[in-house]
Amino acid sequence: MRKTINPLGLTAIILSSPALADDLLQDAGSWLQIVGEGSLKGVDPSLEKGRIWLEGQSRFDDNWNHWYQGMVRAALGYSLSDRATIWAGYTWLPTQNVGKEYVSQQDVWPAFRYVLPTDFGTLTFRTMVESNFLKGDDVRFRPRQMIRFMHPLEFEPRLSLITWDEFFIRANSTRFGGKSGFDQNRAFAGLGWTFNKNFRAEGGYLNQYLDDATHTDNTMHHLIMGSLYINF
Repeated sequence: MRKTINPLGLTAIILSSPALADDLLQDAGSWLQIVGEGSLKGVDPSLEKGRIWLEGQSRFDDNWNHWYQGMVRAALGYSLSDRATIWAGYTWLPTQNVGKEYVSQQDVWPAFRYVLPTDFGTLTFRTMVESNFLKGDDVRFRPRQMIRFMHPLEFEPRLSLITWDEFFIRANSTRFGGKSGFDQNRAFAGLGWTFNKNFRAEGGYLNQYLDDATHTDNTMHHLIMGSLYINF
């Protein structure tokens, strides 16, 4: 079950998060996801620079005792170059938190992704600006920025060290989406295995640190995350 702890003892493990609020609730769970991405040239050769992104997730919390959230995401993109892609997408996020009413959140968003190969690994930058439709016309605007690093290991190039961080901000105050300001931070560290050019699996630890609607209390999820990536 969740527990309230003294936040001062957690400073070392949430360096990427802002100052802690009055109370910190903690629990454990897992996120599972499958992501597919590919070119639209299979539909029509003239659409070679067109991209499609399909993603599904299932999320568990309360020490694995409770399924609380699903996620379905779809987007169309255009490759500006072999490194830069722009996207326009839609996300459906059904949520049933413990002790709260069911919420069927829908998002629309533009995104920009830039992939930067280096001598020590690959850096990926992804910027999204979500319009979160929570209830009725109560729209929250939420920019989010991800920085991801993937480093193939010398003794086995198919095995990679992977780490990423994603920071969310509420750009406006809304009745159901909370006060403007910091929203959450997600930090991941794990390993990936590339089976071939079309399939890659990743697994590791995800730390999700969330601020509540009034910036009073905070929640930290300690999560095991597993992902399958399909390129086509």
